[in-house]
Amino acid sequence: MKGRIHSTTILALKHKGQAAIGGDGQVTLGQVVLKSDARKIRPLYDGKVWCGFAGAAADAFTLLERFEARLKDHQGSVPRAAAELAKDWRMDRVLRRLEAMLIALDRDHLLIVGGTGDVIQPTDHIAAIGSGGSYALAAARALVQHSSLTAAQIVRASLEIAGDLCIFSNRNIEVHELT
Repeated sequence: MKGRIHSTTILALKHKGQAAIGGDGQVTLGQVVLKSDARKIRPLYDGKVWCGFAGAAADAFTLLERFEARLKDHQGSVPRAAAELAKDWRMDRVLRRLEAMLIALDRDHLLIVGGTGDVIQPTDHIAAIGSGGSYALAAARALVQHSSLTAAQIVRASLEIAGDLCIFSNRNIEVHELT
């Protein structure tokens, strides 16, 4: 089977003192759905940090492993771990070829680690990546402004909307709320 692997919508947000992250379960190769129940949200650092990843699976796992190692090196500091990972990404020839992104979330921080080694802290405390990321982001921004839903409810509803619009996403959704 030839084709580019498309997969996922990951969304995280901080809203009204709550934090939640979620993702869909679809992995697509070309025009074929290879898997509908993939799990792309992972707890790290004893469940204090949650990450969601998008992109080529092997690349995403490599990125996740490197981020987890950096978290351990920096006692669970998400900003420090992300900054160190970005430095590694820019200096390491193998990392520079990775086609993956991740969102890292803890009680205090929400960051996107981009495919070029960038670390982005969203101004509005909403972050989305993956094929359906722009759909989920738009839905979450509207729901934050015009509803009284909890963070986890907004993540779920936004991912459902993205799953309806993006052919590379589905409604097999997992959501985790940080407590």
